[in-house]
Amino acid sequence: MSTRPVTGAGYPSDMTSEEAANERRPRGRGKSRSTDQAATESAGIRSNPRRELVEKQIIEQATRLFAERGFASTTLQDIADATGLTRPALYHYVANKDELLSRLVSESTETPAALLHTINERTDLGPTEKLREMATAIALHQAQAPDRFQLIVRSEAELPEDISRNYEQSRRHVLKEFIQVVEDGIRTGEMRPVDPRTAALAVIGMLNWIAWWHQPGNAVDDRVIATQLADMAVRSLVHQDPQSATPEGPARAIAMLRQDLNYLERLLDESRPD
Repeated sequence: MSTRPVTGAGYPSDMTSEEAANERRPRGRGKSRSTDQAATESAGIRSNPRRELVEKQIIEQATRLFAERGFASTTLQDIADATGLTRPALYHYVANKDELLSRLVSESTETPAALLHTINERTDLGPTEKLREMATAIALHQAQAPDRFQLIVRSEAELPEDISRNYEQSRRHVLKEFIQVVEDGIRTGEMRPVDPRTAALAVIGMLNWIAWWHQPGNAVDDRVIATQLADMAVRSLVHQDPQSATPEGPARAIAMLRQDLNYLERLLDESRPD
């Protein structure tokens, strides 16, 4: 059978005629199946442990190859070879490289944004506890998969337009959630009257930096680091213990008034019409 490249018909340009024939060949012809049965089987495939394992391996190998060779220089055949799959078999899990990159972006930014929003919506936690939970969640996420975050940062300029748009939107959502918890903390008096956006960016930057210095692989170490950084994030914003801050007396009163005045000035600036 010919192995010349096939184009058109929705198949990749470098797919051979043999592979395309396999893709077009009807499956299960002659078997009568109800729509409900087909849907049930489809759902079973999506939740199949083996499929999930293969998809995880594909993502891991794609991440490694994209980082080593660059997104543009990596082919689906490279990913198939690294995963131990044939090219036609790979198409049962992923349609193209853009889909793989989109998954990486989603797991690295969209998933954390949704998690932060869930924490912020909890009514059983105050702002300080929410900040601790949020910082721990982001720190753990970065500690467990630093290579994915590094890849996305290095590939920002090469991201396809739709993926880049989703990436930027998710980043804004992450920032928004941290700003909100800082604003709530200031409003309740739990946190110092600082600029919420500056504080949020500082915390996010500290947590994201884990991806550049932490070596993953040890769950205990991941948790210890995440806990320590979350504690540092909280301590940088909450009111200090009076015993360890400015001593009682006029100096402390002046310091507290200066903080409040700075906060009032910022609120007045924000309320002024342009």
